[in-house]
Amino acid sequence: MSGYRSDSHHAVGIGPDEAETLIVNGLTAYQMLHRSAKVRAGQTVLVLGAAGGVGSVLVQLALDAGARVIGTANPRHHEALRALGVEPIDYGRPDLAARVRELAPAGVDAVFDHLGGASVTLSYRLLNRTGTLVSYSIAAKLDDTRPVLLDFLPLLAKLTFWNYLPSRKHASFYDVWAGAGKPDSAKREAFRAWMRTDLTQVFDLLRDGRLTAKIAARFPLSEAAAAMELAESSGRTNLGKIILAP
Repeated sequence: MSGYRSDSHHAVGIGPDEAETLIVNGLTAYQMLHRSAKVRAGQTVLVLGAAGGVGSVLVQLALDAGARVIGTANPRHHEALRALGVEPIDYGRPDLAARVRELAPAGVDAVFDHLGGASVTLSYRLLNRTGTLVSYSIAAKLDDTRPVLLDFLPLLAKLTFWNYLPSRKHASFYDVWAGAGKPDSAKREAFRAWMRTDLTQVFDLLRDGRLTAKIAARFPLSEAAAAMELAESSGRTNLGKIILAP
């Protein structure tokens, strides 16, 4: 990411594909888990899209932190998620909420929701009395033809409203660039230092073998169409990102 400069000590043993996979996805997952939700050992978290680029990192970080992880995914990814220690649920189940409540009757401590829309309301209801909802995308609306802003603003309004309720629950939207400030400002320098600290933590976990950069497949840039085809394939079972190499 722009502005990040790694010391050589932290770059040892990390390949370019691994670094590219984790620079944004790893940073996003780490900050949502440790700064937004402040997940602790013994807590239970729900990760929507647990097999995706951010989700596959998030579940690993949560497990490493000592949390119990429930993750939604297509059934073709369940075996790989179980191997990590995740309790998978088919995201297409009509009784998904009921299944989560079976696994966590008192509610979960944190939900990480990338879907937006109606999913966010369901996620909030699945929290326990002091739980935290972290929304970080509106993937359910990205295929719509209308402007994304028309769905994003109501989402922010909903999250803000929930935080004004007489409840100990908390809801927020995570944006990796929030608080970046203006170029060359003190705020921007503080933002870069904060990002550098967190990304160093992510790379340390990777180097120590406590985190794996999940790469579903690698393609040369000339085969971008094939990469897209695989990304949209219903038969893909590998977790993580698909990498294009120049």
